[in-house]
Amino acid sequence: MALDEYTEQTGGPADEIRSEFTKVGTSPDRPDGIDKVTGRARFGADAYAPGMLHGVIVRSPHAHARIVSIDTSRAEAAPGVKAVVTRADFADGQSGEDWAVMENVMAGDTALYDGHAVAALAATSLLEARDAARLIEVEYQILPHVTDVDEAMKDGAPVIREGAADNSVPAGMHPNVVRYHSSGHGDVDQGFAEADLVIEDHFVTAATHQGYIEPHACLATMGGDGRAELWCCTQGHWNVQKLCAATVGIEQSKLRVTASEIGGGFGGKTTVFVEPVALALSRKANKPVKVVMTRSEVFRASGPTASTSMDVKIGMKKDGTMTAARGVFRCQGGAFPGAPMEFTSMCAFAPYALKHVSQIGYDVMTNRPKQAAYRAPGSPMAAFAVESVVDELCNKLGLDPIEVRLKNASRMGTKASFGPTWDRIGLVETLEEAKAHPHFSAPLAPGAGRGISCGFWFNHGGETSVTMAMSEDGSAQLMVGTPDIGGSRASMALMAAEELGIPYENVRVTVADTASLGYNEVSHGSRVTYASGLATIQAARDTVRKLCARAAAKWGIDEDAVTWQDGCAVPSGPNAGDFDPLPIDRICRVMGRTGGPIVGHYEATPEGAGVSFATHIVDAEVDRETGATKVTRYTVVQDAGKAIHPTYVEGQFQGGAAQGIGWALNEEYVYGPDGRLQNAGFLDYRIPVASDLPMIDTVIVEVPNPGHPYGVRGVGETSICPPLAAIANAVSNAAGVRMRQLPMRPSRVLEALEDQD
Repeated sequence: MALDEYTEQTGGPADEIRSEFTKVGTSPDRPDGIDKVTGRARFGADAYAPGMLHGVIVRSPHAHARIVSIDTSRAEAAPGVKAVVTRADFADGQSGEDWAVMENVMAGDTALYDGHAVAALAATSLLEARDAARLIEVEYQILPHVTDVDEAMKDGAPVIREGAADNSVPAGMHPNVVRYHSSGHGDVDQGFAEADLVIEDHFVTAATHQGYIEPHACLATMGGDGRAELWCCTQGHWNVQKLCAATVGIEQSKLRVTASEIGGGFGGKTTVFVEPVALALSRKANKPVKVVMTRSEVFRASGPTASTSMDVKIGMKKDGTMTAARGVFRCQGGAFPGAPMEFTSMCAFAPYALKHVSQIGYDVMTNRPKQAAYRAPGSPMAAFAVESVVDELCNKLGLDPIEVRLKNASRMGTKASFGPTWDRIGLVETLEEAKAHPHFSAPLAPGAGRGISCGFWFNHGGETSVTMAMSEDGSAQLMVGTPDIGGSRASMALMAAEELGIPYENVRVTVADTASLGYNEVSHGSRVTYASGLATIQAARDTVRKLCARAAAKWGIDEDAVTWQDGCAVPSGPNAGDFDPLPIDRICRVMGRTGGPIVGHYEATPEGAGVSFATHIVDAEVDRETGATKVTRYTVVQDAGKAIHPTYVEGQFQGGAAQGIGWALNEEYVYGPDGRLQNAGFLDYRIPVASDLPMIDTVIVEVPNPGHPYGVRGVGETSICPPLAAIANAVSNAAGVRMRQLPMRPSRVLEALEDQD
């Protein structure tokens, strides 16, 4: 590749998408594999410090209660206790999202949900801390509560917080409605009038948890000078730095945050829960403080996804043409603004080219924990409602479910339901691959059903910074700022090795702390392989430019007369001179004498993240006597743009399907009449185990994203968008009755069968 092809890009659309590779597209062993299978990897709870204290948080047992008083005197006098904190020990003057984070971390005047933190203490042992926590006396005035999204919108419903609504909310709405979204185009009434069949239906999904195996954990050290260190399991340590600094009232530069290995996140570790508490306790005790959530605390007080109530109406002609669609999506995000109703609304009809479409979303507060992202937040629920109606239309009109989707599929040039015009996208390709897959044409067992669903996710770019430093032996050290939650170290090493022309094993990828690299946005939004990958490629190209410059100086020729091939600097042609290839290790060996260290950088906010579509096929069986359901076959077809590490890509596809199976069939937050969570543990909150899952087949579609040098699209979130609908369609077709509420637990399936009878 010529030197001028290595010029730095702006982070927008790639001038040329590379299509020939030697390393990218292979599946080498993961660089962190040995550490993780031997136990050498250090996770959030693996950090220790001399003189370390153990922190415990006191939580409200009520769904909604005014905090009349807190008496900590007995706890402060208890053996081993070194510090006690309440809301008074945190910063004042927060507003907007900072206020919501602060209020969620430690309640102010009011406990807003079962499990809301109201006080915390640190002691010399965990046992002493737990015993002392029982001595903190909190007097509550119990207030009316509401945990259901529809009930929270009704006149007379308890108000979670007056004045929380923003200017988007129409006049006359209940104060619990805090944000409003409306988008679309055309005239939906006209479109419905043109249809041969119109179906309108109501759908409900429960709140679910990400189900990560590692609880939230951190170790904080904060001295009297205000300088602090924080070790924690997180998807974004720069975000932790920002939020914690605001919460405890210090400058961001005084807080250094290091991300540990992470035992699962899926969006649930993109914010803070216990980290500011550990810092406040450490500041007060002048000792390191470690805080680890119990599993019950994870369920009661960290962020699940939103629950939803949705109404979807779609019109269709006899030939399968969709004439119009309308959706109303009500999402509760707990006791704070932030439910992903705009994503739910915008994702709902994204797979379809609709002349007339409208979507409305409501963000509704309830007495539940503050919701957090869960892998394409909002999109799976929308797909469940929309794709269920599409399936019902196909059934009633006797149409093939894939042919109908192909007929109406979004493609390049389609105006999206929420406004933009699609660039190159791969939905049609996923549908064609699904149609050609043996699964789609395979005969069904007696009593089984088959379901099809499409799904969509935006993907994201975000602030990104990368540094590549060459070693004297020609190997490379790559520093990134995005925690590895899905194999990104392997993907970054592959892309770096591809550009440098060196072995994959000669690239070491390190997740830098906040004091060692420029700002990096959270590992979320399916952004890491896209954005950090783009930055890695450009940092490598910056490095190659400098390597070529060293070779040019050695040969006494112009820099633009040198090209880079297979890990060597070579003259660009006969006119450049007759020199033997100069390998990377020989250039680096003498870099101290030829200009100093060779380091490549790239910092940008890439804006070319390509959207992603997927199509899933599911077979399911229903026991009509017990209501038990079983997924018997599953196929994921998804557009990855370019699969950097195909095995990891397949793993993302399969992981989304597995989590979708749990969400569709078993998982839900169950609140009692008192507003308290009834199933705060894996015994009663049932995530899928191996015996619950079929073999999940995968098909990787590669329609290059024009905004990335290699054509990469994010894959981590789109895979969870179709499962709820595909499984619900399969179960509905097997049972012969439409399932409109998730999860489809046996009792709910039996009830639907009985209603049908």
